[in-house]
Amino acid sequence: MSTARPGPLLLGVRHHGPGSARAVRSALEAARPAAVLIEGPPEGDALLELAADPGMRPPVALLAHAADDPGRAAFWPLADFSPEWVAIRWAQEAGVPVRFMDLPAAHSLAAAGEADADHAETDAVRVDPLAVLAETAGYDDPERWWEDVVEHRGTGGAGEEALGAFEALGEAMAALRETYGDGGHRRDLVREAYMRQRMRAARREFGDGYAVVCGAWHVPALRAKTTVAADRALLTGLAKVKVETTWVPWTHRRLARAGGYGAGITSPGWYAHLFSARDRPVERWLTKVAGLLREEDRQVSSAHVIEAVRLAETLAAMRGRPLPGLTETLEAVRAVMCDGSDVPLALIEDRLVVGDVLGGVPDAAPVVPLQRDLTRQQKSLRLKAEAQERELELDLRKDTDAAKSLLLHRLRLLGIGWGTPTASRGSTGTFRETWRLRWEPELSVRVAEAGIWGTTVLAAATAKAEADAAGAEELGEVTALAERCLLAGLSEALPAVLRALADRAALDTDVARLAKALPALARSLRYGDVRGTDATALGAVAAGLAERICVALPPACAAGLDADAAAELRGHVDGVHTAVGLLADSGDGLRERWSAVLRTLAGRDTVPGVIRGRAARLLLDDGRLQAEETARLMGLALSPAAPPADAAGWIEGFAGGSSGGGTLLVHDDRLLGLIDSWLTGVPERAFTDVLPLLRRTFGAYEPGVKRTLGELVRRGPAASAGAARATGPAPEGFAPDLDPERADAVTELVRMLLASPDGVAAA
Repeated sequence: MSTARPGPLLLGVRHHGPGSARAVRSALEAARPAAVLIEGPPEGDALLELAADPGMRPPVALLAHAADDPGRAAFWPLADFSPEWVAIRWAQEAGVPVRFMDLPAAHSLAAAGEADADHAETDAVRVDPLAVLAETAGYDDPERWWEDVVEHRGTGGAGEEALGAFEALGEAMAALRETYGDGGHRRDLVREAYMRQRMRAARREFGDGYAVVCGAWHVPALRAKTTVAADRALLTGLAKVKVETTWVPWTHRRLARAGGYGAGITSPGWYAHLFSARDRPVERWLTKVAGLLREEDRQVSSAHVIEAVRLAETLAAMRGRPLPGLTETLEAVRAVMCDGSDVPLALIEDRLVVGDVLGGVPDAAPVVPLQRDLTRQQKSLRLKAEAQERELELDLRKDTDAAKSLLLHRLRLLGIGWGTPTASRGSTGTFRETWRLRWEPELSVRVAEAGIWGTTVLAAATAKAEADAAGAEELGEVTALAERCLLAGLSEALPAVLRALADRAALDTDVARLAKALPALARSLRYGDVRGTDATALGAVAAGLAERICVALPPACAAGLDADAAAELRGHVDGVHTAVGLLADSGDGLRERWSAVLRTLAGRDTVPGVIRGRAARLLLDDGRLQAEETARLMGLALSPAAPPADAAGWIEGFAGGSSGGGTLLVHDDRLLGLIDSWLTGVPERAFTDVLPLLRRTFGAYEPGVKRTLGELVRRGPAASAGAARATGPAPEGFAPDLDPERADAVTELVRMLLASPDGVAAA
């Protein structure tokens, strides 16, 4: 016989609990209430009828955002196995009214800052009801306790059994509320006052024949006898904003607590399986696991599945659990199907325990015009929004691929990061692009935010670019924006961007900022060629910027720079050199003027060594510096009169590992000999100061290059006939030739140092 109390039926649930969901359906079937109230914002009442639309596929979320500030938003996610979703669908199938009853989003969004402050103040005393109940029952894991008492107890069976389970859970929560009060959840007192107001309205309309589905924590407060005046007092003076609501797709991954969702669960994929697999859930789950592992080319047979089921059931019996839980099944999978390895197990946890299921909403759901345009383009370009990350290779010579690229670049400019550009594994030509795509539910909020700029993606991106150009404070911001405009094909925004670019460039006198800005402009001109965008005006600005850099760079490099500033300018020299190569086709002599600047930098001893060395290397690579002149410059830079740190900087600039300097030294005996002679002659006290620079220079070389250089140096003068050290005396502390006896004396010691634990030489 039911032990339910008189009055409305209060069903206290755990959000996103499949056991609760089954129990809710059983209880509603048994009680047949005249109406159902659901925990959620009342602004969503008008959207509830869409839950019955065939196009609605959970997981989905009710999204509410401030009309004048879409970034101020909140989500109410629902999955197939959410008790609230089951209650909504039951009411629609039964033909009874269903309504939301929580505090309106108009108040909760207006008070978001205040709520955050309360949260910060009470973090230390906030109570997790499930954790307290689990600890009381002797469990150290709330998830495992919940599985044992709810998910594996068959509460979805008879209605009377389900009603009794809800009554017992309500009594447990009542005991917690007596002990902990609001448990640090101050805002809940206001929410519960509003819920009681909605319940009073339902009683006037339906009597006591209605049901309430809410978080179990709220049940004692909703049963409490309070006055209307007391509740009104809690609700008086609440701030309010205008709110817009809609349904948006959600994902299992965003239902997970690890994704930042406060009411999230640890294993949404597992819970979805428990809800859908009415019989033999463990066997069906392990069959899914086997299928995934086979897709990854692992040898998993039916015998593996049978043995894993037996092991999981044995573990559950040993631990006194009614059925194997996620812990037991994963332990069985690791032992039987993964050979004890955690690597395939991590894949199972990611793909199945959490999962990438993405829901869908019907076209009838209200959206901002920008979202409607984006949806239209996604369909026409066959760019499906998916929760699982995937790579997209584009060939910009194809019209469809070029259109996809423009759309993704425009969305990025609007702050809608659906796609992220990444390095291509194949061709590196300018006609290729590679994107990494993943649709996250939060992007729906970004689309709503971007709706203030326009009703289409093109119009919104154009308006946003013009506004960004007007608000940019530094030259680098505008040059980066120009590059993004060309990538996104925003020809209408370019005039405003170029005006801002010319204004900032004319006023900026910092050569480092000018040098930092030029490469983006040069790349932009190339993108204009690839995409057919007219970038003539941009070329004129870039050429003017390059001229100013040629004039201002030599004085800036000789102004007593410290090591960090010199290293930064060295990087800018590289960037300008690459940019000049892209701009030099205009035939205005820019390349010659830039080469003259590099000669000035390479030959001026007041310029830091790292910049002089880099300038010499760039001239050598361009064929504008002969080998003899290069050796002369190196000899001057590495002469005994040069400070060791400056000489080491010259080597770093000239032969840095990322610039192919190692290969150059392998093939040029004279340059290698000069460096070798300088290195062996560095005074002992100075050597420790230059060692980090040398490690950074030579440590980046490819292993094969380092081995070859070591072999050349080991062989000595005979290996490099043109090396400077071949004609001079041996450095101090070194004999002209190898002494075999002294070398043999250390052989045993070296063997001991290199020996492995079992006494066998490691190398």
